[in-house]
Amino acid sequence: MYPTFFDAVAARADARWRAAEEVGAVLLVTALTAVAAQISVPLPFTPVPFTFQPMVVLVGAAALGSRRGSASQILYLALGIAGLPVFAASPVLPQGVLRLVGPTGGYLMSYPLAAFAAGWLAERGFDRRYGTFVLAMACGLAIVFASGVLWLAAGARPARGLSAALAAGFYPFIVADVVKLFVAATVMPALRRGIG
Repeated sequence: MYPTFFDAVAARADARWRAAEEVGAVLLVTALTAVAAQISVPLPFTPVPFTFQPMVVLVGAAALGSRRGSASQILYLALGIAGLPVFAASPVLPQGVLRLVGPTGGYLMSYPLAAFAAGWLAERGFDRRYGTFVLAMACGLAIVFASGVLWLAAGARPARGLSAALAAGFYPFIVADVVKLFVAATVMPALRRGIG
């Protein structure tokens, strides 16, 4: 197993502060996920908004590793369930636990698993080179899309059935998300080079 970006940075710091640094790193990625949710563009033909959350989830998890990355997203969901306004703004979808049973619930609930996958691959060295980091992030993004589309197909309104779910939750987003993935994949190898 390879050290994650967080492990490499934390190894240079005082070991007495390691637990506090871990908590701080998890809180930072949780906060960045919430901020990314606020940068959302509602689309008139689907209840799923366009956001930058998936990229923050995946890059953050690669930096933190599987356990801490997943923990950051579990905390994000817990804050949202508690009613804090951390989910993307929506004129029709409420904040709180009801968001998880609405049309975007499948995407949101996939974040801990997608983060774990991206972090797990980073722990195996996939974050060290651009091409392998693209692959690691693509695996995480596939989990997000699969969960979101299957949730919509299972009956989350207004999409019912696989073809309607793909039209509402996959086709409008895949090109932009793949572009974001290729751009975001430059981050971790650059950070790695920056710390030597």
